[in-house]
Amino acid sequence: MAPLASPPLPSRAPAFLAALAIRSGRPPQLLSPSRSPLLSSGPAGCFLRAPLAPCTTARERRRDAVRTFSQADAAGQTPLSKTLSDLKDSCWRFLRPHTIRGTALGSIALVARALIENSHLINWWLLFKAFYGLVALICGNGYIVGINQIYDVAIDKVNKPYLPIAAGDLSVESAWLLVILFAIAGFSIVVSNFGPFITSLYCLGLFLGTIYSVPPFRLKKYPVAAFLIIATVRGFLLNFGVYYATRAALGLTFQWRYQISTLATKLGVRNIAFLGSGLLVANYIAAIAVAFLMPQAFRRSVMVPVHVILAAGLIFQTWVLEQAKYTKDAISQYYRFVWNLFYAEYIFFPLI
Repeated sequence: MAPLASPPLPSRAPAFLAALAIRSGRPPQLLSPSRSPLLSSGPAGCFLRAPLAPCTTARERRRDAVRTFSQADAAGQTPLSKTLSDLKDSCWRFLRPHTIRGTALGSIALVARALIENSHLINWWLLFKAFYGLVALICGNGYIVGINQIYDVAIDKVNKPYLPIAAGDLSVESAWLLVILFAIAGFSIVVSNFGPFITSLYCLGLFLGTIYSVPPFRLKKYPVAAFLIIATVRGFLLNFGVYYATRAALGLTFQWRYQISTLATKLGVRNIAFLGSGLLVANYIAAIAVAFLMPQAFRRSVMVPVHVILAAGLIFQTWVLEQAKYTKDAISQYYRFVWNLFYAEYIFFPLI
């Protein structure tokens, strides 16, 4: 009788091992018979290696999933923080900060002047009311400059591409939401704190700011109408309204003061620069003369040297602009300097 031969590997074994490999997510690997952990020999010369145990594979899968979710969560925090930062920057640029500085300095200077003139009537609780008024003015300012940007997108893409709507950083829908919130907040503060007269002046300012930019009026297209609106809102309503409201809060009636107004026309970059500088220098000379003619109304020791320094600085800046041949950077520097002169007048106003 022939010796019994070793039984052959069942034909279903390769399929069984392949199925385990598929379930484990790992491709089957071929090994030589001498290195096979399960089989030491066989006619095929090589065999499928058994996959890792199912429990080990499950643990690895859970570990990979936890690692993946942790990485996704960490990656998601940075875009959110960046989005909030970008939104804050867009809203701040939408408010046109240089106009806010003018509004804030103007109102603070006028309030300070009224308080200095009537220091015996000062009630420190009125500071809260003054703060509310400043917030209302900033809201009104935000509404006016915002509505202008909404209707000037095509122009700003050429002239002021850094503005948020023109740059695509702020949608028109979001801009509309902001200007509506500014208008509602400002009106609510004024109507609840400053009475019907100041409320009517505030509403007049919002109305003039609207027809300045919004079709079909869009009065900014007409030089004289545009000048009258800017002079009325910035030169009259702001100064008159703040000073009137301050004196009313102190229980005093309003008193008129001397005012100076100027007219700007379009004559080209160089001519505009010389005309604007000439008018401002003449304004400073007049202020110096008034200090000598009306010593009872102004402090000559402050009025004269301050306006001499401002006039000299303006003349020098105009010369720099001329030497630079009116390049874009030089014009921007000159423009910023004129704004700084405007702020300086408000800073020194309570002292003169």
